[in-house]
Amino acid sequence: MIERLIVLALVVSSVSAAEPTPAGMAWIPDGTFTMGSSQPGSRPDEKPEIPVSIDGFWIDTAPVTNAQFRKFAAATGYQTTAEQPVNWEELKRQLPPGTPRPPAEALLPGSLVFTPPTGKQPVNLGAMEQWWTWTHGASWRNPDGPGSDLKGREDHPVVHVSWDDATAYAKWAGKRLPTEAEWEYAARGGLEGKRFAWGDDFKPGGKFMTNTWTGKFPSHNSAEDGFPATSPVRSFPANGYGLFDMGGNVWNWCMDWYRPDTLARNKLANACHNPSGPPESYSPGRPHQKERVTKGGSFLCHVDYCESYRPSARRGTAQDTGMSHIGFRCALSGPAPISP
Repeated sequence: MIERLIVLALVVSSVSAAEPTPAGMAWIPDGTFTMGSSQPGSRPDEKPEIPVSIDGFWIDTAPVTNAQFRKFAAATGYQTTAEQPVNWEELKRQLPPGTPRPPAEALLPGSLVFTPPTGKQPVNLGAMEQWWTWTHGASWRNPDGPGSDLKGREDHPVVHVSWDDATAYAKWAGKRLPTEAEWEYAARGGLEGKRFAWGDDFKPGGKFMTNTWTGKFPSHNSAEDGFPATSPVRSFPANGYGLFDMGGNVWNWCMDWYRPDTLARNKLANACHNPSGPPESYSPGRPHQKERVTKGGSFLCHVDYCESYRPSARRGTAQDTGMSHIGFRCALSGPAPISP
């Protein structure tokens, strides 16, 4: 009897000592899925499709919000990339050799703010500078630039954060950023081969499933989905894993370096179990820039320009860049939740 009581006490102790379910996170079980896409409209860097197996992990059910990031900044005194002067020595390493140093005022703290063009002339969708403005004083605290603040946006995803900022927050929270493969696997919500995180129909039954651009990009957003810019997290239905905003609202930083040929390289190397991306970034059009993978698209995505709210869509973004539509969520490696 004494021995049985000792064993029982040890079992109870081990259960009570086990880590509880992390707050605000969902468990994504082990599984295999088809990463990438060959569907119409998919870009070359989404190909080829490859089978990928993933070990179970935890991921935030929604992007990190302004309120959450504010707690981090208050606790640590952290200054984001956008709140610091531009480091010219670092910047010039990302530019073609011989690029002249910009004037001092161009190196003041700031970030890229979405600024819809107001002219009546047709907009060249290949010239993003027509709707992005480098704005001194723009940061996560002042998302639209000087004079703006977070009032009423506490539950919106934090934006104007670089990959370095997202990584710093994740470390403080005892987490990490998800790999690209983990992010895409989680975004699909258990659906195989579907165009979106909820199925193949963009508006099933006429219902908006995510926050994207409605109207004519980039000059007029009709806000038919209810939001002209970012929306509070969890404003739209969750996917099959209980995750919100896995398409639209804000792009999500991932852990991986970006290359347009990552999937092809993984297939060739048979790196199809928990792939973690290439050892360094490379993009032919931006050979000097250090880029990380961003996934999920944003409120600025529109089918006529960027249908990147599809799970397979991916792009490379300079890791020291902050913008009006880039945020992040965190991940955490096991252990799996304890079955009741």
